[in-house]
Amino acid sequence: MPAPVSIVIPTLNAAEELPACLEHLMEGLGAGLIRELVITDGGSADETRAIAQAAGAEWITGAPSRGGQLRRGCAAAKGEWLLVLHADTRLEPGWAAAAAQHLQEGQGRPAYFRLRFRARGLMPAWVAGWANLRARLFGLPYGDQGLLLRREEYEAAGGYPDQPLMEDVALVRLLKGLTALPSAALTSAARYQRAGWLRRGARNLWTLACYFLGRDTHKLAASYKK
Repeated sequence: MPAPVSIVIPTLNAAEELPACLEHLMEGLGAGLIRELVITDGGSADETRAIAQAAGAEWITGAPSRGGQLRRGCAAAKGEWLLVLHADTRLEPGWAAAAAQHLQEGQGRPAYFRLRFRARGLMPAWVAGWANLRARLFGLPYGDQGLLLRREEYEAAGGYPDQPLMEDVALVRLLKGLTALPSAALTSAARYQRAGWLRRGARNLWTLACYFLGRDTHKLAASYKK
């Protein structure tokens, strides 16, 4: 019987972060969880493809839109379950046991990891705490927390929309029974460190509010990357 989980990772010039992301997935192979690795790229000009191929990943390429990349990657994946991660996310040791237990006991519900930043101090802890509270109270984990869900439920929700931003929010709003796994996703703090923790956090909240009000996601994405 094949392993149940397909890992799907969208990339765009991710050569700096991708190796560590993949290294932290290795325990899933030992646990018999991972069926395949799908890297869905948006036109990288660095060593991303070489890294993916060295890891034995299926390589898919297309236009640089994270929603579109994820849609293509999930369509190509063959596992009963999908685990969607960002390239700058590293799952903490013990994640495979937490995921395996969820597959056995979680009654098929979608799940996400608790967010932690790879940075120390009060502000990283505060921002991560807010993100985990938002996910628990409002059912809105972001993509940097990872998403583990059955293919059947993914397809029933219509999959990721082909949009450059908020594709994660668009999908999770249609999922029911979202569960926090007892394990953390350690994500990069680079954007917060460049822009400032309060400024970046406020921009994220503003972007989410604008999305809920129906603003075009291409305009939001252009503003978000500044």
